[in-house]
Amino acid sequence: MPRRTLRNLLACSCLVMLAACGRDDGGGRGGEAKAGEVPDSLKYGGTATIGSFSDLQSMNSLVSSDYYSSQVQQYVLFMPLVKYDAELNPVPWLAERWDTVRVAGDSLDLTFHLRRDVKWHDGVPTTARDVLFTFDRIMDPKTAFPNASSFTPYYNPKAQLLDDYTIRFRLRPHSDFLDAWFQAPPMPQHVLGKVKPEELLNHPFGTQSPTGNGPFRFVRHLANQEWVFEANRDFPKGLGGRPYLDRVVYRNIPEMTTLLTELLTGGLDVYLAPRPSQVAQIRANPALEVNHTSYRQWVYIGWNTALPQFRDARVRRALSMAINRQQIVDALLYGFGDVGRSTVTPAHWSYDPRDPQTQLPHDTAGARRLLAEAGWLDRNRDGVLEDAQGRPLRFRLETNQGNDTRKDIIEIVQAQLKPLGIVVEPRLVEWNTLTARLQNDVGGERKRDYDAVVNSWVDYFRKDDRDILHSANLERPFQYVQFSNPRADFLIDTTGVMTDRQAALPFWKEYQHLMVRESPYTVLYYPRRIAGVNRRLHYGEMDTRGDLLNVHRWWLDPSARRAAPRPPADTANK
Repeated sequence: MPRRTLRNLLACSCLVMLAACGRDDGGGRGGEAKAGEVPDSLKYGGTATIGSFSDLQSMNSLVSSDYYSSQVQQYVLFMPLVKYDAELNPVPWLAERWDTVRVAGDSLDLTFHLRRDVKWHDGVPTTARDVLFTFDRIMDPKTAFPNASSFTPYYNPKAQLLDDYTIRFRLRPHSDFLDAWFQAPPMPQHVLGKVKPEELLNHPFGTQSPTGNGPFRFVRHLANQEWVFEANRDFPKGLGGRPYLDRVVYRNIPEMTTLLTELLTGGLDVYLAPRPSQVAQIRANPALEVNHTSYRQWVYIGWNTALPQFRDARVRRALSMAINRQQIVDALLYGFGDVGRSTVTPAHWSYDPRDPQTQLPHDTAGARRLLAEAGWLDRNRDGVLEDAQGRPLRFRLETNQGNDTRKDIIEIVQAQLKPLGIVVEPRLVEWNTLTARLQNDVGGERKRDYDAVVNSWVDYFRKDDRDILHSANLERPFQYVQFSNPRADFLIDTTGVMTDRQAALPFWKEYQHLMVRESPYTVLYYPRRIAGVNRRLHYGEMDTRGDLLNVHRWWLDPSARRAAPRPPADTANK
């Protein structure tokens, strides 16, 4: 496959460095079978159960926006055109190969040649027509595709279908132009082709009847309980053939103590993102191990900058200074994370932990001065700051139910801000309800109904904050802090297309400094990714690519398998 042009671009501009990863395995697997001791033929069978505190949002890549839904789409149910190897180079997956040809100083032609042995799980071949359909829907504003910035380089809204297995796009050179096709696995045209773009969000395909083409096929979904996937026995042999596991079950357990109990008692094989405080209990169980790795995630407080109390950057910066982030890291992360700076994580090549301009110190006296400058004073001597109109500095700080770490964060922030005369009202909200309110989708109304929120972003392999901070996206789902700054827009636009790191570095530094000064987000910390794993499951390593990256090669020790649950007769073959 001709890849010289691509490799040259990546050599200059890969936006994420591979993170070190760790496994607490004590040098072995507690006497259970090792990979070399089990013949390949005996690795087939059994059910692996994954647990997390949040439900999956949707299996429709055109409308879903949460991390775990993307993980399941990319590695379980569907096939992106490309995926990433251990060195974070894009490699073929649904695409057998690709070619790039420079057609002008500012344009490339990108041609994908698809595999001819991939079928949708209903038996229909996967073709370039599915890729074209997906691209057309992404480009249609009525779809409201959440990850729009991924396709910013694809300035030509029309693709050229060369034949049933070949498609060509025209785009501007970009540091990670292939990442878009990892983030958005193609959807089946024969299933969704007649669905209006504006109806995709609530179409039953996403949660009741998704038709995939990946290593596992959809069996059933019980809302707020579980998703069940079974092995695709027709998965191409050239890509490894059918998975070893018979089934993968994703369970939504919105309470982290219950998740831990399920892992400790064998009800779960994988507990995704346990609390750092739970790691000691997991390590103490000889049947379990802990995998962990640095990651592309940042945990934050997002301020609704359209509200009067958060419109002034001095107020947002003062709040960041008043919050003792080091105390939060020490109290809650147990060494599995670093104090936050800007929206750029340590996984990005431009991140510099020695840069003093990205380190906003904990300084309550300085925070008080900034608040006073912005007009917030205790005018009636009641211990609460008020503005010139007498409105108190009071706000709701929300997060999702089930995440005990985030619950602790909002309680700590409440306690830290109270001495400054700031009233914080903690509130826990069901995950999908909170997401809908943040993303302008409340009962069909376009309204961002929140004050401030504790949440997290996981960056793509390219770093591009266009979706979450560019003023062109104020009405789109991810721009819920409603931040608008012309210089930020310029820097996002500029860094997004620069392919020379040395030339781009000053712009990246300026962007990080601006994000600290403006503080639309208070970046609390950069966590390490953690998973508790039952040793009976040969899980492989996790790294910055994700938790489920090699799920099609997971296998269970033959002597420790549970029988696969029998699905209802009416869902077994759907």
